[in-house]
Amino acid sequence: MLGLSPKPDRPSFAVAKVMQQAGMQIVPVRPFTESVLGEPAFARLNDVPGKVDLVNVFRAADQIDAIVDEAIALNIPAIWIQQGIINEAAAERAKAAGLFVVMDRCIKIDYLRLCL
Repeated sequence: MLGLSPKPDRPSFAVAKVMQQAGMQIVPVRPFTESVLGEPAFARLNDVPGKVDLVNVFRAADQIDAIVDEAIALNIPAIWIQQGIINEAAAERAKAAGLFVVMDRCIKIDYLRLCL
């Protein structure tokens, strides 16, 4: 989760906690953070060891372009841009590069709606 806050009152923390409780591996990507929800944090997406299946993004819309570029370069198959974050040009560029893209939706809300 790119932009995952270590603060329990932040939306990204609540989303990550639900997804982690559902059995998904959460990898926090946030500079200057050691760990979140018991998982070691990494400063950049490029620093994450191993395969990344999905980048769940909690960053401002003007930062999405660089995130998409990094996801494309790392051959990450999917990017989920959280609810309220919209960057159409970046999403289209990601789709054109073959990434599965979800934008302006909350993964926690969709998960709870579909699975519970």
